[in-house]
Parts: sequence; C-alpha cells; structure tokens
Amino acid sequence: MTDQTTTPDLDRALGFTIPDRHARGRAVRLGPTLDAILSAHAYPPAIEKLLAEALTLTALIGATLKDPAGQLTMQTQTENGIVTLLVCDWRGGEVRGYVQYDADKLAAALADPTLFALFGPGYLAITFDLASTGERYQGIVPLDGDTLAEAAQSYFYQSEQIPTLVRVGMHKDATGQCVAGGLLLQHLPEGEEGRERLHTKLDHPEWEHVEALGRTIAADELADAQLPLETLLWRLFNEESEVRVLDGQPVSRGCRCTVEHIRSVLERFPLEQRLEMADERGLIAVDCAFCSTVFPLRAEDLAA
Repeated sequence: MTDQTTTPDLDRALGFTIPDRHARGRAVRLGPTLDAILSAHAYPPAIEKLLAEALTLTALIGATLKDPAGQLTMQTQTENGIVTLLVCDWRGGEVRGYVQYDADKLAAALADPTLFALFGPGYLAITFDLASTGERYQGIVPLDGDTLAEAAQSYFYQSEQIPTLVRVGMHKDATGQCVAGGLLLQHLPEGEEGRERLHTKLDHPEWEHVEALGRTIAADELADAQLPLETLLWRLFNEESEVRVLDGQPVSRGCRCTVEHIRSVLERFPLEQRLEMADERGLIAVDCAFCSTVFPLRAEDLAA
C-alpha cells in the first residue's frame, strides 16, 4: 500500500487481515448511499446522526459475512426512550434503515442528546441470518457507552467473545451532504480465518498492539472522502510486516419492497377486510418504513 490521494472514495467496504498479529478488519465509507437513505425521511439532526452511525455500523459488520445471500440486522429495543425503534440491515452489499421516535420527547431534550437520553435503558440486538445453511444467530447487549459503536463493540466481547475495536466518524458539509466512515478491528486466533462463527482465546498479547494502533484513528479521517481506504490502512499499519488488503465491495442503498410483494401480502386478506383498509377511492395505501415509498393498490383489483 502507498500513501497517495485519489478521487473521492465513497460507498465502499474494504476488508483486510494482519496475519502476524492474528487480526482482521473492515473499513467502510458511505456517501451518496447515506444521503439517499437520510433524505427519504427528513429526520431532525439528532435522529439523522444516530441513523448515519447505525448504517455505518451495519455496513461494517455486514461486510464480514462470507455468505453473499446472508443478512445482518441491527435493531434497538428501548424502554420509554425518545427513540422507540431503530432498524438497519445489510444483504449483498445493500443497506437500509429507519428510525421511529417521539417528536415531543425529542423537542424537550437537549440539542445533542446522549445515547442514554435517546434510548433510556435500552438494548441492542444483532442478528445474523445465513442463507446458505439456514442458521440464525442473535446476540442482545445493553446500550451501554456513549455511542452505538461502543454498544456494538460490547456485543462482540459479550456475545461472540471476540476482542473488537469499532470506530465511526461522520461529517456533514455546508451543502448538507453526509459522509460517514468506520473501522472494525478484531482479534482472531491462528487458524480461525474464514469461519462464520469465531471462537477466540482472550488476552492474546498481540491484540493490544493492534487495538492501540486502531485507537489512533481520528473521526475526521474516517469521514474524509478524499482519503482512500487503502491509504487509511497504510497510515495505521505501515510498520507491520504484512497487511493483506482484500477486494473492495461496493455499498448501495437497497430496499426490498415491491408492488408484487405487497400485493401478495394483501391478497391473503378476504375482500371484506381489504375494503375496510381502503380509503374513499377504494385504494389501500401501503408505505415502506425503509424508503418512505407509498404503494397505492385498489382493493377490488387484488386476487380473491
């Protein structure tokens, strides 16, 4: 790797390993994809910032899946917080997400509420669905710490027993465009690379070295679109004997709602119930929480 500046590096995930340190990682940076998701909802700044961090984390963790058809879902569970629901998922390089929140509680909060102010005593659930094997794994951890990134880091320690470092940075320029970047570092014991579920021995002496290097990354570096991800890794690990950079993976906005899918769901209801759902024009308006698209379907035109 060489330290050089190129064109903006956006909407991409990059994997890497440090063999001599028994470590692996992912770096990700989101730009237009992030803007497309956020602009569909017109969230207040505090909610927009939260979702940007959640989407970056989803891309970081989702990009570790070996199964191209596998899905990673990240969801919060809360008790009387401002945010009542946050859901993001990743599948095949596509991310999506949305937030439900109490506007009145948010208006009464500070301008930049803490994670605890947003969620209260909440929980973070991360679910892996592996399409190739049909297996599903889920871990749930408290929303401790100051950021979602810290909660995700705790997930790997508590649920996976994998020493992990997670860093996320976000920047919004004068035109309103958002760029967010993230770094995920994990310790793996020798011989474990390539497995979906990893069991690791703790307190490996070389992990502290990798973790210390990862902690030197600044938020503005993670969110700097002019800093290629390869250059970012070179800055962090150029003194290591070998850093293997894997093929980059594009990241895009993806929503799986379609007219066909919605039609198939509505057609399961009897005509009488469909007519009750319809408005005065006879239309059933179904909106997707992820992309804010409304699908109007005529109740009487659906198959019996």
